[in-house]
Amino acid sequence: MPYVSAVLTAAGESSRMGSLKALLSWRGVKLVEYQVQSLIAGGANEVVVVLGYEYDKVIPYIAGVGVECVVNQEYRNGRATSIRTGLAKISSKTDAIVILGVDQPRPPELVSLLIQSQLRSDKPITMPSFEGQGGHPVIFSSALRNELSAISEKDQGLRRIVESYRGMINRVYIENPIVRLDLNTPEEYANSKRTYGS
Repeated sequence: MPYVSAVLTAAGESSRMGSLKALLSWRGVKLVEYQVQSLIAGGANEVVVVLGYEYDKVIPYIAGVGVECVVNQEYRNGRATSIRTGLAKISSKTDAIVILGVDQPRPPELVSLLIQSQLRSDKPITMPSFEGQGGHPVIFSSALRNELSAISEKDQGLRRIVESYRGMINRVYIENPIVRLDLNTPEEYANSKRTYGS
């Protein structure tokens, strides 16, 4: 059976939101709980949640079989540091790696569709697309693990790897703008909760 790992980044200061994004309410639970549940239900065998800013407030909401949290002490240096921190904790037997931000809520059905598409594909990256624009989560073959573990903010992080393999991406066309959803401001959160979060 294929083994799927997920890295959920939740280390940032949520400065534009004004409160911790991980602890926002989403579909009756905290956003970090929703994301972990969605990743597991969608087919991830393990989820590594990377925390940083005020991590002690978030840890109580992270639980479950195959779920682990790790604190990124370098979180102020950018998301690439959190991705590297999470990758260092995932299983050596993984076949596919899902990378998602806590502020990008995705239903388990979408996660499952993308994971299954990656596992059937011979391409190194699977990415959802809506109206010609890429979305999240992005799923990487374990063959790219070393490259992913070497990303840096000054080198554009994940974007550089996606660009490097631009011609080898398994694009999954989704008729739902949720694949582009990011919760960055109170206004975006309020609007998105009305549309998707109830």
